[in-house]
Amino acid sequence: MIVFLFAILFLYGLLHLYIYSKIKAAIALGTASTVILICFMAIMVLAPLFVRISERYGFESLARHLSYVGYTWMGLAFLFFLCSLLVDIYRMIIYGGGMIFKANPLSLVPSAQAALMVPAFMAAAILLYGFFEAVSIRTERVMIQSPKIPEQIGKITIAQISDVHLGLIVRHGRLKRILREVERARPDILVSTGDLVDGQIDNLRGLAELMSDVDAPHGKFAVTGNHEFYAGLDQALRFTEKAGFTILRDEVLTVGGSLNIIGVDDPTGKRFGLSGGISEQALLSTISPERFTILLKHQPVVDGNSAGLFDLQLSGHTHGGQVFPFNILVWLFYPVNPELTRLENGSYLYVSKGSGTWGPPIRFLSPPEVTIIELVHKHG
Repeated sequence: MIVFLFAILFLYGLLHLYIYSKIKAAIALGTASTVILICFMAIMVLAPLFVRISERYGFESLARHLSYVGYTWMGLAFLFFLCSLLVDIYRMIIYGGGMIFKANPLSLVPSAQAALMVPAFMAAAILLYGFFEAVSIRTERVMIQSPKIPEQIGKITIAQISDVHLGLIVRHGRLKRILREVERARPDILVSTGDLVDGQIDNLRGLAELMSDVDAPHGKFAVTGNHEFYAGLDQALRFTEKAGFTILRDEVLTVGGSLNIIGVDDPTGKRFGLSGGISEQALLSTISPERFTILLKHQPVVDGNSAGLFDLQLSGHTHGGQVFPFNILVWLFYPVNPELTRLENGSYLYVSKGSGTWGPPIRFLSPPEVTIIELVHKHG
């Protein structure tokens, strides 16, 4: 974990070095201005670390303000880098074309000032839109027909939330918007597919009570994500239970006599030595295949040994990339689309884009969602 942390800080530092070089090329900075700029960038690079330290030692107000500034800057810095990279590619194409066609392309090449200001304005505009998109919770609706849903029941409605990341940034306002979409659907069952909390969660007053007020007649069920382990498993589980959820940690439940619901721990638990040794296949092998089986699993990885043993896997974790074009990078690790996918064995996989945000409090071309799944009886 320490090696991973230093690697991330190193890469984040290189990003700031790139931004610094763009500023120096465009603006003649004096000694004082240079020192101030370097100090600001150093603080921003270390801001995520300062946030966790401040929070751990009880300086919650400092941690919250620093997280807003630090993570907003992180979003702006990444967006500037991406926009600036497009300008750099354009400049390379112009220079290359000039060499090939023996032409003088200087009039088409943006100045150093333009190469700084154009990406900066683009990044700022995307950032402002990203704040709006992050709080615009959408309802995604999915319907699955199955003869395993009893005819006398007809339909079972499930609401899925995922990757809410309650913590310093995602708090009452955002949670109320999410729960409003859940309550509109009047679900029979509410599930959380991991990362309900984020990082240190010592002071989430009133949030668990908000969630506990949501009515789901057949129950509320949750599984762990990687952030439950990062936050401290015991306090994360206490919060989740206080919010009214039954936590399934490599466990099987039969709900209403018509559904099997299975929840498995996130693999992060094994690295912390906090997960059991029972396999997903062993769990699924204990259930009646006559009932419709839902597998709650944070990461959207389908275990080949479990093929055909479940009807629907609900997952999250990827955030749909959260900020375009990171969805391309996410796809390299998890080559599944954030939508309903029919698997080769006839089962289904649904991957949520998530309901909250992690890190920068923005989304771009990956709006947050509450998923409403309708399981409908099908004759035959």
